[in-house]
Amino acid sequence: MTAYLAVTRATALAYLRDRTSVIFTFAFPLLFLVVFGLIFHGQRVDGGLSYINYIAPGVLSWGIGNAAVFGVAFTLMHWRRDDLLRLIWRTPTPLGSVLGARYLVALGTGLVQALLFVVVALTAFGLRVHSGWPLALPVLVLGTTAFAALGLLVGTFTDTPEAVAAVANCLMVPMAFLSGAFYPIDLMPGWLRALSRVLPLRYFDEGVTDAFGGRGGVGTPLLDCAALVGFTVLFAVAAGRLFRWSNRT
Repeated sequence: MTAYLAVTRATALAYLRDRTSVIFTFAFPLLFLVVFGLIFHGQRVDGGLSYINYIAPGVLSWGIGNAAVFGVAFTLMHWRRDDLLRLIWRTPTPLGSVLGARYLVALGTGLVQALLFVVVALTAFGLRVHSGWPLALPVLVLGTTAFAALGLLVGTFTDTPEAVAAVANCLMVPMAFLSGAFYPIDLMPGWLRALSRVLPLRYFDEGVTDAFGGRGGVGTPLLDCAALVGFTVLFAVAAGRLFRWSNRT
């Protein structure tokens, strides 16, 4: 077994042993789906689009992004606080393998979240999925990657669990509304719609919505994918410049 696979296995097992975190990771988006589904049952937005077809991709995107940010940020903060990064620095295992293992766990978690969420939305709330739904897969992968990179950035400059929670919530909660994930973006003032274009969740949400709804053909989700790649590079470069092996340095 290679070092990368060994670290990935150990990271996955450590994540699965935290049962409370695992349960809330998957239950949190479903809770929002149930609440919004019951409140807005039968309503339509965006030129006749069923509300469940509007809100489900937004809640799904936000739930996956939220889990990726918190999971990666908490892991990196704990590794640095407990001086595990300094130990890794002294071993032959490259840092990229360790961070890559945590990313793979985040990606696997996001895909399982998506599968569970869509099954519940289809069976319990009447979500309609267009035949072009496979276009959502690259959006889900790249969206998870972008928010994992954001989590890497958050975990790089925070030193305590309280700081991680505060910073991550300040980023993710407003983003849920300003990006159009929870609230129709067409109802926002023009300056807020313009501001939403600098938020990665907008492209994550719109990419999944367009793929599930069959809007815009192939090109629209691909443009969202390109935007998510750009955010990934931006966050990763910023995290690399701010990276610290230990809180003592």
